[in-house]
Amino acid sequence: MKKPTVPKGSSKKEDLIPDTSDGTGKLLTTNQGLKINDDQNSLKAGERGATLLEDFILREKITHFDHERIPERIVHARGSGTHGVFQLYKPQSAYTKAGFLNDTNIETPVFVRFSTVAGSRGSTDLARDVRGFSVKFYTQEGIYDLVGNNMPIFFIQDAIKFPDLVHAVKPEPNHEMPQAASAHDTFWDFISLMPESTHMVMWLMSDRAIPRSYRMMEGFGVHTFRLINEEGKSHFVKFHWKPLLGVHSVAWNEAQKISGNDPDFHRRDLWEAIEAGAFPEWELGIQVIPEEDEHKFDFDLLDPTKLVPEELVPVQRIGKMTLNRNPDNFFAETEQVAFHPGHIVPGIDFTNDPLLQGRLFSYTDTQLSRLGGPNFHEIPINRPISPVYNNQRDGHMRQTIDAGRTSYQPNSINGNSPLQAKVSEGGFSSYQERIDAKKIRERSRSFFDHFSQASLFYNSQSEIEKNHLVDAFRFELGKVEIEEIRKRMLGILTQVDAGLAKRVAEGLGLEVPSGPQKPVNHGVPADADQQKYEPVKGKSTLKSSAALSMKDTPKDTIKSRKIAILATDGVNGTELNAYKKALEAAGAMAKIVATHNGHIKDDAGKMLKVDFTFLTTASVLFDAVYVPGGKKSVAALLTEADAIHFVEEAFRHCKAIAANADGVQLLEHSKIPLKDKNAAQNGVLLNKTARDFEEAIKQHRFWEREKPAKIPA
Repeated sequence: MKKPTVPKGSSKKEDLIPDTSDGTGKLLTTNQGLKINDDQNSLKAGERGATLLEDFILREKITHFDHERIPERIVHARGSGTHGVFQLYKPQSAYTKAGFLNDTNIETPVFVRFSTVAGSRGSTDLARDVRGFSVKFYTQEGIYDLVGNNMPIFFIQDAIKFPDLVHAVKPEPNHEMPQAASAHDTFWDFISLMPESTHMVMWLMSDRAIPRSYRMMEGFGVHTFRLINEEGKSHFVKFHWKPLLGVHSVAWNEAQKISGNDPDFHRRDLWEAIEAGAFPEWELGIQVIPEEDEHKFDFDLLDPTKLVPEELVPVQRIGKMTLNRNPDNFFAETEQVAFHPGHIVPGIDFTNDPLLQGRLFSYTDTQLSRLGGPNFHEIPINRPISPVYNNQRDGHMRQTIDAGRTSYQPNSINGNSPLQAKVSEGGFSSYQERIDAKKIRERSRSFFDHFSQASLFYNSQSEIEKNHLVDAFRFELGKVEIEEIRKRMLGILTQVDAGLAKRVAEGLGLEVPSGPQKPVNHGVPADADQQKYEPVKGKSTLKSSAALSMKDTPKDTIKSRKIAILATDGVNGTELNAYKKALEAAGAMAKIVATHNGHIKDDAGKMLKVDFTFLTTASVLFDAVYVPGGKKSVAALLTEADAIHFVEEAFRHCKAIAANADGVQLLEHSKIPLKDKNAAQNGVLLNKTARDFEEAIKQHRFWEREKPAKIPA
């Protein structure tokens, strides 16, 4: 191997080639050259025990991963943040002693950051991706961070595999493509060799991966945590955020077009809603499981690739979060905010989930690189509202000016201050879980059912959602160049649902394999018995779960929805203003889209302000479209190709469309199928009232339009 330095004065081409490393056919090693026997499991105290700090292989791998990118976040680089408050409904003293979960008289300040996972800071908001949903509570007992996603599970079971997952989904290193996308060989190569990812991939291929808005997606803590009450009794808990606007998505074709029209779509949507006073709201829900019920389920509570169906453990809604203030400075707040699942308060504690255990190390480590040193907690957005006293001193960008002679404990010079806090004084005491096990790199057999919940998720989807999921698999795997990877993934899908595998295979022009390629699980230690690591498909207690589908999500408001009104000079002003006033009274944002900027003059000579032109906006940026009457206005729109495309595209994406009087002509001139001019048909309303239009918009989409031939838009 050449030395990485170039000899002084050298002009030989071979001397200018940098040192390279190709691991093909070689044995895996640490950065110190030590051969690794097991790169699949972190070192734990027993197969279901805590991950041990002495695991130098895990720490080296995670540390290197945490410092791979400077200075943006390695994952979740693309984000939007906002301030708000959390208000508790009812004290939760039966489960936890956490102050902010017991005092209904206080509003706990919060800062929330939403994000995509895979893309860089400059990528689009509308990538098919997991969305980060992290909440920083500024409680009176210190910072509590609930660091979650918009999906309740994750791809992997052990943190030692996280660098591999992210390396696989990121742009391929030889040419740095594709950006913010999982539709490429390296991602699906990894997934098809790691069957534990199957459940999460079902979520990723579902409409949950392309939300309409940050304000219209659920949030989850992902892991199983503990709640500890004053008596020291522990309960397991899963955290949920339930949006009051319901859970809604966009169509995949629409998402791709939004990315071109406005890659800041989600960021802009959140900002504009808050500026308009349409404050996003979520209810905090908890699924509480008594400690003695830990093993009563047909899955392992510590497995982060599994969820707890709401039919088995209902979600108790215990409080509401309202986001009501945009940041003053994106960099100082949204970019510099530092979350960490290890930021907890008394009454909340961890479990031995091996993915969570690794995250507890990784987050602090990555902030040291990204924010320049150990004092990131002193950046204003990261400061707790409770006072901070300890013996930590100095370091890069230190802001606190520490007075006094002592910076150690115990001490007598300063009266042994700062003093350790008793539990009765709010001092944190870790839950005393009994550990009696051998040090081992292994995974519990209870983690090896990789398919039953993937099937549960698929069986829970509506027919429309299943169709979208099939199309997503066809698109993603259709981008994969290596046919062997496609076949391997189809083999995995046979374990989820035979019909799903068949439909995806048809789209790829391949035969359905008889089953998974052997061996199914390539993520096993070097000396392990492959048979021992083969996945199994357990029997789920439930055939389907209504909570896993968006079909019956709340559809009772048009608050903050964006409505395009297509109009130009000569529009029927009385009609337009009446509709606009009614829609805005219901909480929608109605915007006039015209053929020119500035103002238009209605049929009575009154001036109306134009919000957008057909050149500066697009149908995909709105939730619904209205075409008012007015002979001159409609005549002009009929000569505007972009106006016709606007309504056709809205129809293709299944949105509510209304037209009155002469405005109906625009729809007749388009390729939208109109049968009965006096009837509402799949969300197309002709000569109907604003109230009728409002009710149609509440439905979000009329997905049944996708069944007939699609409008070419």
